[in-house]
Amino acid sequence: MGTSLQNESVFTWAAPPLKFGNGSLSELYSDIKAFGAQSCLIITDTHVRATGIPDGVLHELQNEDISTDIFDEVGIEPTNESIDYAVQWARQKDWDCYVAIGGGSVIDTAKAVNLLTTHPGELLDYVTPPIGEGTAPWLPLKPLIAVPTTAGTGSESTTICVIDFLDMHLKAAISHARLRPSMAIVDPLTTVSLPSQVTAASGMDVLSHALESYTSVAFDAKPAPDDPTKRPAFCGSNPISDIWCEQALKLVGRNLRKAVMNGRDIDARSQMALASASAGTGFGNAGTHLPHANAYPIAGAVENYQAEGYPEMVMVPHGQAVSSTAPAVFRWTYPADPDRHLRAAELLSGQTFTRTDGAEALAHVLTELMHDIDMPKGLRSFGYTEDNIDELVDGTLKQTRQMAVVPRPVTREALTGIFRESL
Repeated sequence: MGTSLQNESVFTWAAPPLKFGNGSLSELYSDIKAFGAQSCLIITDTHVRATGIPDGVLHELQNEDISTDIFDEVGIEPTNESIDYAVQWARQKDWDCYVAIGGGSVIDTAKAVNLLTTHPGELLDYVTPPIGEGTAPWLPLKPLIAVPTTAGTGSESTTICVIDFLDMHLKAAISHARLRPSMAIVDPLTTVSLPSQVTAASGMDVLSHALESYTSVAFDAKPAPDDPTKRPAFCGSNPISDIWCEQALKLVGRNLRKAVMNGRDIDARSQMALASASAGTGFGNAGTHLPHANAYPIAGAVENYQAEGYPEMVMVPHGQAVSSTAPAVFRWTYPADPDRHLRAAELLSGQTFTRTDGAEALAHVLTELMHDIDMPKGLRSFGYTEDNIDELVDGTLKQTRQMAVVPRPVTREALTGIFRESL
């Protein structure tokens, strides 16, 4: 039996079946039929629907005698209010399956819809403590096929659903293995129309997923759970996730700049889609840590920032939020495993680094890449000042899921220094 005095000796690893390649979306009808589904709700947003992709799927499924409808009112950054509305809309019919076509916001919304149309209660019943109750789903969910249209979130591979709770000015998440999509269809051609800065932000999210998972605390350097059924979904770095993260780092380093500079570079788009799927497969098991924990209050408390390439609304895109503190974070985590941080810098840049380069190696590679793709230069770009640091630190300390796999003990003093350095 495990006790808090013993180290973990087991890691878990899982991923949904993946169909990858140009044109793979055209086979969706056969995958839905394989689930035995006769009705399907497509979940998307208005911007993705404007590309024509969801309606093309709708007509194809209807031609195959699958009763299908579209919900296209997903919020750009899903809030508790936008998700509650989507759930109420979906409850009008008992759907056999769901298809999410869009970015992480769409896929996360679809996960929440699937959960709350098969289970009683509300979002906070299932959100990770201390923000929510952390109730684990106990009933079967419907099949969910995720079709990402950005090379970014990796949500098609993960157990996580992120929600912006408006009244709390904070993002939080539901995390459970039953939320993982039943299947992921990754068709790189769906990403060609993404604006340059959306491509850049999405790509930085891919990179942060891979880096955070690769540098997270090792699975066997964590306390063993008292109850193996309550082993967390984020188990820490492990030999299988490491392989996927290393592939993602190489692919991002070679292709993100090209995809940002020329969105019609199909090979770069395809390689970034593969990087996103790889990073999602890695972090969906190992977990993300401090840049993501920091990103939730950064995105949740913003007051008047408008991101280039995104709809006119106050928001910090997730990829910009996670990357904004990443250089400072990885300088700070470097002593926890110098060799792994140097290896990550090598994979990303194609250069060779030694202990002489130290904590600046990875931070420099990140900063150089962010400069080349025009990422915002620090938290001041979003309107934050020294006066906001305490609020941001408080928000980060509530992110227990990520904090559990940070490779160094996190203190308020350390977080304050990271946020100050990131201004």
